[in-house]
Amino acid sequence: MTDVLRQLIATRSTILADVDQGSDARERLLVRSNRTGTMQVFELTAAGVLGQVTALPEPVATARYVPGSRRAVIEVDAGGTERHQLYLVDLDTAAADGPADIDGLTPLTRDPRYGHHVAGVAPDGSAVAYLSNRRNGVDFDLWTCDLGTGEHRCVYSGGGWCQPASGYSPDGRWVAIVRPGPRPLDTEVLLVGIGTGLVQTPLAHPHEAAEVGSPAWIDATRCFLSSNVGTDRAGVVSYALASGAAVPLGARGEHWDATPITSRDGRTLVLIENRNGASWMSLGASDAPDQRTDIATVEPGVVVDPSIPPPVLSADGRHLYYSLSTPRRACEVFAYDRESDRTRRLTDGPDAIDPDRLVTPEAAEVVSFDGERIPLFVYRPTAGDARPPVVVQIHGGPEGQSVLAFDAVVQGLAAVGYAVVVPNVRGSAGYGKRFSALDDTTRRLDSVRDLGAVHAGLAALGLDGSRAALWGASYGGYMVLAGLAFQPELWAAGVDIVGISDLVTFLENTADYRRAHREREYGSLARDRDFLARASPLRHADAIRAPLFLVHGRNDPRVPVSEAEQLVATLRRRGLRADLTVYDDEGHGLARLANRLDAYPRAVAFLDEVLRP
Repeated sequence: MTDVLRQLIATRSTILADVDQGSDARERLLVRSNRTGTMQVFELTAAGVLGQVTALPEPVATARYVPGSRRAVIEVDAGGTERHQLYLVDLDTAAADGPADIDGLTPLTRDPRYGHHVAGVAPDGSAVAYLSNRRNGVDFDLWTCDLGTGEHRCVYSGGGWCQPASGYSPDGRWVAIVRPGPRPLDTEVLLVGIGTGLVQTPLAHPHEAAEVGSPAWIDATRCFLSSNVGTDRAGVVSYALASGAAVPLGARGEHWDATPITSRDGRTLVLIENRNGASWMSLGASDAPDQRTDIATVEPGVVVDPSIPPPVLSADGRHLYYSLSTPRRACEVFAYDRESDRTRRLTDGPDAIDPDRLVTPEAAEVVSFDGERIPLFVYRPTAGDARPPVVVQIHGGPEGQSVLAFDAVVQGLAAVGYAVVVPNVRGSAGYGKRFSALDDTTRRLDSVRDLGAVHAGLAALGLDGSRAALWGASYGGYMVLAGLAFQPELWAAGVDIVGISDLVTFLENTADYRRAHREREYGSLARDRDFLARASPLRHADAIRAPLFLVHGRNDPRVPVSEAEQLVATLRRRGLRADLTVYDDEGHGLARLANRLDAYPRAVAFLDEVLRP
């Protein structure tokens, strides 16, 4: 059975990175794939040939075509530090001479002390826009790099942990970025004028926590925006730059959050709805946005989430290119033809295991202490005990969401006899901003109480609650530790990957550029220190009785490795089992196949020892 788990962990995935919108109209795509063990860049040609572009010692986070040339800009960090640098790669040279190593790249940035993230490539290929904290180590400013002269220029330095959005407007006048607002679950989209320094803030909401998404351009003066300003769910509006007028689409997203995508000519609109962790797409004309045709996928899954960039339309809107990950199939790239109403699978990574042998989850829910309904997915084991042991897997974030995507660990656990329950506790995204805000700051432990409700529902699901373990990464790791500390009578074991053990030391030691952003969600060191201490598992370590398996990256800039080390030292002094593995070449998670193949089978073997001795 260990072989099955290793095969699943080694499953390769391929993710769409960019579509060549060149005038020759040939179908060329950049994709990222971990076929070599880490995410590298490949190009898919019109002939269907997938050629490797990079062969680097580090994974590639982003790849974008440079219009009007056979070059791409890519984003690469070192050892998981998240201090990414930007490079140009020559695609024709890579096709002729083999994939580029680090010496075959042209560096655009050269300072490993700071992070750099691609924010867009100018439509005429003249410049790359990027975000960097090199001014003060904290705030991510917007810069441009002229690809002809090599000149770098700061065009926005308004502060905040700004993130890339949808890039340049069609005429190249604006670059869209996203900036956190002053409250939890609060984001603004900024349109920064290139050459003018002007900044527009569409759908500004100074008195409300709300999220505004990336613009999908109709033309140089109008765009569609996703927004939950004044409502619980994110609907879509048409926004005019000159007047600031916002007109809602007929489908306002009252039931599910919606995201817009448009073609380069602005005539075609695709809406993507997040329906309980699955993506639903519909396509129509931008001038008749309420008249749309559904686009079916091969099976329910996701086409956009934090690890999967949004779909891309061809310049004329005929073809929609997208990545699709489903519970039974790893991510691959597809193309939908609007004229024929047909879908092609463009990449075909070999399935490690026949998908028909894998588990399709059931949707369920439990009722928590205050009547709040907590959605969850249940993966039942393919064989084993009539009342199997169970692993409850909690997502990170906290503003994340467990979705219907491929997870090798979940399927591996089910393949070796565990049931896996995957909840979206309060605070999760995807169920409206009211639900997402229910765990903010001093309500943090209410989400931990949701774990108690999940445990209480295990018997009704036919699962063995006396053999229940918690598994989670990042914030999910915090939830694992909090469950063991605050509900020690419920949980028999825990697997914590890059998790937070103490909210105070975490906020004190996390990267400077993340601290202010994370304080909005967790609470302020200045104002909420007492609560942060009370909600920290480390401060309640004396209550922990279950054995624990921990994994961390030495270079983690988000949750420092000291979070694991301090808890392990405390537990071992009490004689409790606390197995810790630290990977020196990893950051916030495991990006390298060799490390995943080492860590996850050991974690499952640990569970076998504890739950199935």
